[in-house]
Amino acid sequence: MRIKRSTPRSGRARSTRLIAVGSGLLAVAAFAIPSASASDASHTFSASELTQTRDAVRSADVAGTAWAVDAKTKQVVVTVDSTVSQAEINKIKKEAGDTAGALKIERTAGTFKKLISGGDAIYASSWRCSLGFNVRNSAGTYYFLTAGHCTDGAGTWWSNSSHSTTIGSTSGSSFPGNDYGIVKYASGVTHPGTVGSVDITRAATPSVGTTVTRRGSTTGIHSGRVTALNATVNYGGGDIVSGLIQTTVCAEPGDSGGPLYGGSTAYGLTSGGSGNCSSGGTTFFQPVTEALSAYGVSVY
Repeated sequence: MRIKRSTPRSGRARSTRLIAVGSGLLAVAAFAIPSASASDASHTFSASELTQTRDAVRSADVAGTAWAVDAKTKQVVVTVDSTVSQAEINKIKKEAGDTAGALKIERTAGTFKKLISGGDAIYASSWRCSLGFNVRNSAGTYYFLTAGHCTDGAGTWWSNSSHSTTIGSTSGSSFPGNDYGIVKYASGVTHPGTVGSVDITRAATPSVGTTVTRRGSTTGIHSGRVTALNATVNYGGGDIVSGLIQTTVCAEPGDSGGPLYGGSTAYGLTSGGSGNCSSGGTTFFQPVTEALSAYGVSVY
């Protein structure tokens, strides 16, 4: 799911679309589906074969799937949500062809969707998201980062649902492909370089296994660990996002765009996933370092 805004960017029938604020994310309970034959089990796939397999998963274009290369096990781990049928799993395997043995299919009981709602609530014309990180450029102009599926189609941003207090306007947006956007602060708006009470002083990419924390306007603060890097998620309707951080952190609608961090280090912006904060879930994050580089800004 993208932790999604209340009004979708465009209509679609699949339930893997971002979920509107107020909708619940389904719980995640992943388990493996056998994918390799006995003859494949002893074969070690090369880096080029893994790349070929990863590209085949994308070419299959099945909404509700997410995938990443596990360099340690030499597999392409494909997580499929509850909307994906066995026929669609077979389609992925068929697309992979001779390297289908490199696939490790894991099913989650949830639904991948974009989640919209720094952590503080921010409001566009008809949806809510979460502020990611406050940033500035070399000229001393201040902005904040959030998810690209939040800024996509958004102009003015407010700090309240009644739209009486303006905080800024969108000045850049990248979605799909990426999932980041930037909003320029209006004059007179305070913008400390913190997430809640935590001072953010640097940005980096976490390693697999790193313990991370997420803050969002719907569910507050939750922690988990990084399970994969450079993951790709197919939210459906052409909304495919690559290069994501995959985690065990839970999230719900309205948390989109919120910050992923560890101590004083910024890691990512909430994109989407499945699950809820009662039973857990899988959530994906746009690496913040990519957004900082794209817009020529830094945390402070």
